[in-house]
Amino acid sequence: MPELPEVETLAAILAERAAGREIARVLPVAVSVLKTYDPPLSALEGRTVTAAARHGKFLDLATEGRHLVVHLAKAGWLRWRDGLPEAPPRPGKGPLALRLLLAGPERSGFDLTEAGTRKGLAVYVVRDPQEVPGIARLGPDPLDDSFTLETFAGLLRGVRHRIKGVLRDQSVIAGIGNAYSDEILHAARMSPYRLASDLTEEEIAGVYEAMGTTLRSAVERSRGLAATDLKGEKRDGMRVHGRAGQPCPVCGDTVREVSFRDSALQYCPTCQTGGKPLADRRLSRLLK
Repeated sequence: MPELPEVETLAAILAERAAGREIARVLPVAVSVLKTYDPPLSALEGRTVTAAARHGKFLDLATEGRHLVVHLAKAGWLRWRDGLPEAPPRPGKGPLALRLLLAGPERSGFDLTEAGTRKGLAVYVVRDPQEVPGIARLGPDPLDDSFTLETFAGLLRGVRHRIKGVLRDQSVIAGIGNAYSDEILHAARMSPYRLASDLTEEEIAGVYEAMGTTLRSAVERSRGLAATDLKGEKRDGMRVHGRAGQPCPVCGDTVREVSFRDSALQYCPTCQTGGKPLADRRLSRLLK
């Protein structure tokens, strides 16, 4: 799933290439991705793009009085294209979900695509991004200057949930998903199973520092890349996520995995759990 660093870069790409240009057509291909109907998609046509921004994992293309908000979900993606075809796209079984064409002879714009059969890509046309339920419930952004150590500590106070889940909870902190929560906890040398409420002040400070360093480093690595290169950069930049069975780049121990029904976490036993492999989620305890 695209997370904060990738969506931040996609917003920068749209701001650079689309801001100041008029939207000529918005063509839905998979109607199921459209989650709002008033205003309609056609309300964007003829309007000038004024900015592009990120709200957590949501991408926001702002125009005069209207916003096209996109959540890419697990398998969605944005593909910038120069020279879009003259013929309108036809609904079918392919990955194309929506096409936005900017005015001009070069016919540039972007496609929203979604791979696989489990569809979660969501598109909204709203007057204010806060009208999108997922944005309205977002917690603070970890890259915002107002997100201090004191803010983070306050969010964890009394929360008897595992720190891995807390980092992924969009109503607590916006933009962090499965991949970067693994990376943050590895950098902080912390078990993903630790209860947030049990962390010491020193441990909270360590997670906070790891969060800022990990996310800012990922954003910086992605800066200036084309959209087509972002997935590869994310994959190559991971230390433990998606690297089960490989050596930890810090200590050399084998990266382990805990599988869930629809996801998995990866971690290093030596760096994070005192050398003990974590039990399967169903056992909910450390193996002796």
